[in-house]
Amino acid sequence: MAEGPLMAGGVATSEVPALRLRGARARRLAPGLMLMSGFAALGYQIVWTQQCALWLGHESAAVLAVVAAFFGGLAAGAWAVGARIERSSRPARWYAMCEIGIAVWAMLLALSLAPISDGLVELIGARPSPLRHWMVAFCGTFVLLLPATAAMGATLPAMARMLAAAQERRSPIAMLYACNTAGAVLGVLATAFWFVPAFGLTLTAAVCATLNLMCAGIALTVFPSVVSDSEARRGDGDRGLSVLAVTGLLGIGYEVLVVRALSQVAENTVYTFANLLAVYLVGSALGAAAYSRWLPRLPSDARIARQVRDRLLQLLAFACVLGVVALAGAQSAKPWLLVRLGGGMTGALAAEVLLAASAFLVPTIAMGALFSHLSTTARAAGVGFGRALGANTAGAALAPVLFGVVLVPWVGLKFSLMVVIGGYLMMVSVLAWRRPLQWLAVGAVAVVSVSVSSLTAVDLPQGGRLVRLIEGVMASVSIVEDAAGVTSLHINNRQQEGSSATVFADARQGLLPILFNPQASHVLFLGLGTGVTASVAAEDARREVVAVELLPEVISASAQFRQATGTAVAGARVHMLAADARRFVRATDTRYDVIISDNFHPARSGSGALYTVEHFAAVKSRLASGGLFCQWLPLHQLDLDTLRSIVRSFLQVYPRGAAMLATNSLETPVIGLIARGDDQRIDVEGVRAHLASASQPDPLQYGIADDLALFGSLVGGPDALRRFAGDAPLNTDDRPVVIYQAPRMTYEPDSLPRDRLAAFLDEMDIEAGEVLDVAASEWTARLAAYWRARKNFIEVGRAVRPSPDVGRMLAQVKAPLLEVLRLSPDFRPAYDPLLKMGYALSNVDAAAAAELFDELNRVQPARLEAAQARSRVTAAHRASLPVSERP
Repeated sequence: MAEGPLMAGGVATSEVPALRLRGARARRLAPGLMLMSGFAALGYQIVWTQQCALWLGHESAAVLAVVAAFFGGLAAGAWAVGARIERSSRPARWYAMCEIGIAVWAMLLALSLAPISDGLVELIGARPSPLRHWMVAFCGTFVLLLPATAAMGATLPAMARMLAAAQERRSPIAMLYACNTAGAVLGVLATAFWFVPAFGLTLTAAVCATLNLMCAGIALTVFPSVVSDSEARRGDGDRGLSVLAVTGLLGIGYEVLVVRALSQVAENTVYTFANLLAVYLVGSALGAAAYSRWLPRLPSDARIARQVRDRLLQLLAFACVLGVVALAGAQSAKPWLLVRLGGGMTGALAAEVLLAASAFLVPTIAMGALFSHLSTTARAAGVGFGRALGANTAGAALAPVLFGVVLVPWVGLKFSLMVVIGGYLMMVSVLAWRRPLQWLAVGAVAVVSVSVSSLTAVDLPQGGRLVRLIEGVMASVSIVEDAAGVTSLHINNRQQEGSSATVFADARQGLLPILFNPQASHVLFLGLGTGVTASVAAEDARREVVAVELLPEVISASAQFRQATGTAVAGARVHMLAADARRFVRATDTRYDVIISDNFHPARSGSGALYTVEHFAAVKSRLASGGLFCQWLPLHQLDLDTLRSIVRSFLQVYPRGAAMLATNSLETPVIGLIARGDDQRIDVEGVRAHLASASQPDPLQYGIADDLALFGSLVGGPDALRRFAGDAPLNTDDRPVVIYQAPRMTYEPDSLPRDRLAAFLDEMDIEAGEVLDVAASEWTARLAAYWRARKNFIEVGRAVRPSPDVGRMLAQVKAPLLEVLRLSPDFRPAYDPLLKMGYALSNVDAAAAAELFDELNRVQPARLEAAQARSRVTAAHRASLPVSERP
């Protein structure tokens, strides 16, 4: 029997030339595969983070659990599967199976996440303990993503094994890591700036899955199906794994802390976080590429390898010190950058990138080189790359909890960063402590610790002061007082809606929706802010009021505003819950008569999920019989195109929805979308009875003198809203257009709030019968006149130039406001300012003031204030004359 071909290392000698040819092609294609694989991996991370937030919420436990679960899955795959791959003679098959597994599981998740998330929301519950929330969030996410994340963790070790034979002494790890990370950069930017805004989350996941399948096909076609057993490494050593784990912990810890610090300076949009992540990854890729280029053939001498490690650790410590200095100056550097970069959205995004680069770029370059060095030296010592990568990502999985949950609230941002830098310096060898460079690094840390006062940014107005600062897990919350004694609430250095000076507007946002529902005994507020809105609603002790607020620190800060605004007693009756509003609505079983959603800034990360069709539908399912929902919208922070999408999404769930104005403010106009859950019209007679019996709080105190003032706040009916929305894209969970569209107004405002309000009102009209359950009558005619008067009133206001001189003000507004009153004598917002200006005018020109009061009395004789003012002014003028001159 003839013998077969001789075998060399398990491979037929006749096949060696073919394998070498395929190996050369493989070396050329491997970087491209790693690029595609990295692109898909970070695309998935962005998609899964947004999808998981829909059921987990945006509480600290949820956000950090997703990050930890993602890294935990990578660690599990690299450690368990990667080690097995490194002992296999068929790594290409393993690699292809991993890529196929990622694609299949990603598409299964995309198609089944909705029903799965319903079960997980129910498991978490509406009011879970912190431990229960964390456990379900982490374990649920970990298990849900594990098949894909574990496969991701194994792809890099598989590729390293596939290329090991062709690299001789040159380690492929650094090159593969650099290419994989470069692909991740492209994946982050393409996903955030193009794929998700244009195609939505599911189609983006499909694009990533397609890339995975392409990688699998190329690997099976191009790479040798079998590699020599002599190239297989047992990889069961553990030398250097502890250092890899700690560097993973510190590296992601540094990322968590820098992102937190920059969130007080950057705009915190979806683009902000994409840019921050991209800069972090760019630095890592550059570091790995530099290591692959300049340190490809390390001597086997362990002493030299240790010296290189020490130098990289010291370089990384110095780089992080420079990063802290950059963060300390970021607040003052941003305005300078915006001026130099020319403003606009492009300039604003470029400024954020440069701020991120100042804190991230040099440290992450050192991190990329350090990981490549540690992995290469570990592999030379018999430690498989899978175990090395697993140890590194396992450390990374712990970082969000250790630094975000424990250290920042405990010691603050600055000292948490000092812990990171100190951690790098403590990992050098004993010999390094005998050299001046190590002590120079220690000295630099000491100098920065003393010289940098704080990394918590708080902008103070001239003459103002910081009243209180609360450093929380997810944000810094501060209370700032200006020179006039007005206090305002700031989250991550950004002023929120409401202050001690805006009680009138804040109260109306709570009172108007409640007055529209005569059975408003159970009220839910989504968002707390200063707490004034919910506290005013709770002034009626018979009413049960629940307020859900994402940040516990805001709940704590609200006590100060309730005290300052005189709503402390009522505020004590509000049941305040620290929870994600969206998740709470899905999880609770309680039905509410009125649900009022705060005017969340649509551009801020996470807020757009509160304006989706799915969330509006969830709210509808939590309304009691005859219940009413009101969604407030900050037009001063919204462009009209984004508003159209939100309006269309609202009408998709509430087809008989209407629009109203919280106040007549031109600088901070707030629109309310309002509708009943049963799609019925508002019961006018019931509302009138409810308004007549309302005493706590007194509606008149907040400008609601009668039913005309209440119903007069409406500005648009369902037909007008439908025309306004047109064919604007729906804001859905799968295609969250708001969070990608709204930032344009934040970065590059193209109009003034008053102009957007006027443009909106120009497209609005309303008939009483559309929204109100009332027949045509003399009252509906008066209401229609009131609506026309209000529109004219706002147009008058747009043309006014404020002046402290009452004469100049009257010259601008007297005639047009009197004309508004002739159109609708019931329109008090035009009557009251003229009355006040008449009193002010009486101090300098009593005759002119008396004439103004007479005109007011002729236009609206039913109101007695003008006639009474006329009498008082006349009496005062008579008393000021000499006795001989008195009539």
